[in-house]
Amino acid sequence: MIAAPAPPAARQGSGAAKGAVVPAPASPVARVVVDNPLPHLDREFDYLVPAALHDSAVPGCRVRVRFAGKLLDGFLLERAEDTEHTGRLTPLERVISPEPVLTAEIAALARAVADRYAGTRADVLRLAVPPRHARVEAEAPQEPPEETGLPAGSGAGVWDAYPAGPSFLAALAGGRSPRAVWSALPGEWGGRPHAVPEWAVAVAAAARAALTGGRGTLVAVPDGKDVALADEALTAVLGPGRHVALTADLGPAERYRRWLRVLRGQVRIVVGTRAAVFAPVRDLGLAVVWDDGDDLLAEPLAPYCHAREVLAIRAHRAGAGLLIGGYARTAEATRLVGERWARPIVAARTTVRARAPRVRAAGEDAELARDEAARAARLPTLAWRALRQGLEHGPVLVQVPRRGYLPVLACQNCRAAARCPQVPAAPGGPRCGGPLALRGGHAVPYCRWCGRIAGQWRCPSCGASRMRAAVVGARRTAEELGRAFPQVTVRTSGRDGVLARVGEGRALVVATPGAEPHAAGGYAAGVLLDAWALLGRPDLRAAEETVRRWMNAAALLRPGAELVVPADAGLAAVQALVRWDPVTHAERELSERIELAFPPAVRLAALTGVPKAVRELLGEARLPAAAQVLGPVPVDAPRRAAGEETARERALIRVPRGDGTALAAALKAVAGARSARKAPDVVRVCVDPVEGI
Repeated sequence: MIAAPAPPAARQGSGAAKGAVVPAPASPVARVVVDNPLPHLDREFDYLVPAALHDSAVPGCRVRVRFAGKLLDGFLLERAEDTEHTGRLTPLERVISPEPVLTAEIAALARAVADRYAGTRADVLRLAVPPRHARVEAEAPQEPPEETGLPAGSGAGVWDAYPAGPSFLAALAGGRSPRAVWSALPGEWGGRPHAVPEWAVAVAAAARAALTGGRGTLVAVPDGKDVALADEALTAVLGPGRHVALTADLGPAERYRRWLRVLRGQVRIVVGTRAAVFAPVRDLGLAVVWDDGDDLLAEPLAPYCHAREVLAIRAHRAGAGLLIGGYARTAEATRLVGERWARPIVAARTTVRARAPRVRAAGEDAELARDEAARAARLPTLAWRALRQGLEHGPVLVQVPRRGYLPVLACQNCRAAARCPQVPAAPGGPRCGGPLALRGGHAVPYCRWCGRIAGQWRCPSCGASRMRAAVVGARRTAEELGRAFPQVTVRTSGRDGVLARVGEGRALVVATPGAEPHAAGGYAAGVLLDAWALLGRPDLRAAEETVRRWMNAAALLRPGAELVVPADAGLAAVQALVRWDPVTHAERELSERIELAFPPAVRLAALTGVPKAVRELLGEARLPAAAQVLGPVPVDAPRRAAGEETARERALIRVPRGDGTALAAALKAVAGARSARKAPDVVRVCVDPVEGI
């Protein structure tokens, strides 16, 4: 492969070398990807390999090069005998480390992901390869685990509950590459108090089957709590030392140490959060993503890739199997099943009914007839009764979608939203107008945007000075429940501190979605509060996300335990939970999106930036003929009062799925052109965004 021409300063290096450089005796040309995020420089550059670096400049190692007059880091992709460049090549400055940290598979995957998301390979490589830790690299390599037999408890029995489960394991053990979308059953495995969710054991059993077939496994989960559960299950099923867990909480040294064990082939099974999808697992045979609808699996940094899509690309390129699992099902996973790219793994309805909790909707006609106030009550009589009866047998769970104490306030008189007074912070300074909130029962209202105390607030509409709660957070809910059940311990789990586990004793656990702790033996009852806060969000995925959050919480309950949802029983999301039927809900969601041409039926790109820059990019981009531009429209509307310099707009570009590659290429080309001419305003390009639509 011959690299494209590069800027003279980078290729010829006039004045970079003070004397003649003796080239390496063989393959003297190094093709390097430089750590530079500029789109118009997203390609390889050729450098000369000095004879002194011949042995250490191996493909995949970290190097330092002179680029445009600066010393930058990069990765050496390959060595070659010649180059198309007719001038003098700049020599490599030095080899940072001879450790080949960038494998050929990950380099090609980074290129594919960058092209898929209209990003640069340098941005992907920052996610894929952790920063170097020299002391760890110099440590003596750890020996791989002895080839003793695997533990007796294989965990394979959990797959017997699914008609297609045993054949899926058999395919993995036989070296084949099955692709499946798995609707997991609720439940736990193991004895108290060390039980783990059954999904984690099922994933470990699949990894064991792939290992039996001589191949490795990569498991991506949303957060550290799920990593800990999967780590525990893998240790129980595989034995110690056969896998590693990769999370950011480990610290740079330990994370790099574990990552090197994977790179060097000492372990072949990895579990981690979204960045682990790029772990250099050798002979990958199975890629697993659990709870793919969780937005934590979407990378917040450029190029904004999603772990599910990255693993699908990687599994396809490596000829590996793919397992997409969760209690609920996303429209994206349903599309893969509908196109027969993946097969469904679901349990029989009799098994589902035996394992699921008993869900009651407070909006049922029979319940409303007994308690007419249930329609307006935040915690109706049915919910109080479920909590009181559940506490007689163990812990109970209360899910609250909003964190904090009182995150939204309103005027007591006219119900208008309470906002920060429209007073400039300084002469000529910006106005705020942000929402007011309370941090505690004896606190003073403050602005959530600027932090300003609003002790003298008056409603601009009616002049009243008293406020009321418009939205109740998890801490206020815990306070109210503590007064209602004074003899019961109340524990909270959320942003201020996430509980991993709770005991079997009586306790009221108030948690925000995703922070629900695992209870040994399961919760005796549960309540899902404020359904309107989830279902009423102005988001394409509101119903899908609501079902996902509800089912994740409901799966923590004991079989047959009572779960109360204060919501209208006729809503599709409520019915999906009552029947424990996420598949039908996902199929309905997908059919509606196909009819309306919404993702994943189409490919979508969101362009966000100052109005002038967004319009320039739209005018210059050579979009596919079938592209439809929606907008631009203002974003962050409440903040526009802070000054025109902060006003932003967003435009959406919609194309058929077949034109997705062309759309990404067109956006990348125009971003490169703007970068080359040093356009002052940056436009954020996000392909297939998971939020904001």
